[in-house]
Amino acid sequence: MLTEDGKHLYVSYDEYHNLTEKLAIKVHQSGWTFDTILCLARGGMRPGDILSRIFDKPLAIMSTSSYRAEAGTVQGHLDIAHYITTPKGEIAGRVLLVDDLADSGHTLHAVIEMLKNNYKLITELRSAVIWTKGLSKFTADYSVEYLPTNPWIHQPFEAYDSMGPEKLLEKWKV
Repeated sequence: MLTEDGKHLYVSYDEYHNLTEKLAIKVHQSGWTFDTILCLARGGMRPGDILSRIFDKPLAIMSTSSYRAEAGTVQGHLDIAHYITTPKGEIAGRVLLVDDLADSGHTLHAVIEMLKNNYKLITELRSAVIWTKGLSKFTADYSVEYLPTNPWIHQPFEAYDSMGPEKLLEKWKV
């Protein structure tokens, strides 16, 4: 649900899964086939896992992190992992790169450049995201929703960011 001022988008689990399924449909209808899904941790892990199951393709994982200030609303320095975790040796062939969103586009652009320069066995690389914000300088090959007002996206699992084990104990009175 987008707030009236367009500054916040609240997404339920059902909406999140529906959007991920719509992303799968877009990829499928394009007719493009791929060998591996490479998800960017953490945001791309959930859609990457779902797409991996739908397409029955191996899931590789690459960690990225931008240090964020002001309660996670300001992007800072980007770190990209030096290694990719994959069940089939080195990542190769046609790869679908998956993340949850193209915010500024900086992360996806940097990762794609790094992959092109350092992973010569990748023969074709396409990208897929659930959301693309209006301010993004990156356009994914596949995207479900375009958000021209650049809202802050409140994803359903973010409640765990501030939960911690003690709050779980309290919730479940264990």
